[in-house]
Amino acid sequence: MRNILITIEYDGTNYHGWQRQKNALTIQQLIEESIQKVTGVKAKLIGSGRTDTGVHALGQRANFKTETNIPADRIPLALNGHLPPDIRIINAVEAQPDFHARYDVIGKKYRYRIFNRNVPSAVLRNYSCFIPVKLELDGMKEAAGYIIGRKDFSSFCSSGSLVRSRTRNVQMLEFRKDGCIIDMSIMADGFLYNMVRIIAGTLVEVGRGNLMPEEIKTVLDKRDRRCAGPTLPPQGLFLEEVYYARILDTPGAM
Repeated sequence: MRNILITIEYDGTNYHGWQRQKNALTIQQLIEESIQKVTGVKAKLIGSGRTDTGVHALGQRANFKTETNIPADRIPLALNGHLPPDIRIINAVEAQPDFHARYDVIGKKYRYRIFNRNVPSAVLRNYSCFIPVKLELDGMKEAAGYIIGRKDFSSFCSSGSLVRSRTRNVQMLEFRKDGCIIDMSIMADGFLYNMVRIIAGTLVEVGRGNLMPEEIKTVLDKRDRRCAGPTLPPQGLFLEEVYYARILDTPGAM
């Protein structure tokens, strides 16, 4: 039995997130159906983690077990032939038999995109969060420094999360501005439910002048979701990369 790890790019606009559901169309469902059409056998696709309705991915990763003899480098072409154009398998490699796309994750990188001008974008409406108030980027960058490091991120976690520990290590948090577009990139060893969107919403409050950069430390210390900013909408969020210690290929490589 072979263990295949695939890298997936998708536009989440038309789907109810990653995870298969009974009464809604999801990314996982369509890829599992594609695998069955190619191999003739049902397969359980194990994703690196869930993405919510409307969230996009440039480097989601998932593995499945199969007895097909199709070479790994030909699997993307085979699967893409049965997928809609807003879901694409961009790479496939053969992983170790015991490799698990979720449990073997050592880190992830997300991007949150803000469209910052007084008029919304007709083109980027499904791929960014519209903020009409001019943001003070230097303050947001200063505030980001308080988030980097190993900390308890309870203030940046939506209710309903059942994880035992809310401590995560944020290794990188950067901003890049290009015209009206502000990209926030964040990398950590793991993320809590809605953590990226809450961090983005809190830093936007700094950019608006509603919070001082140094108040982020107080927000963290309170460990109370009510102290942080709003959860920004899903369409600005992109899962960029998923990292593994045991897989040496680069996401997206052909």
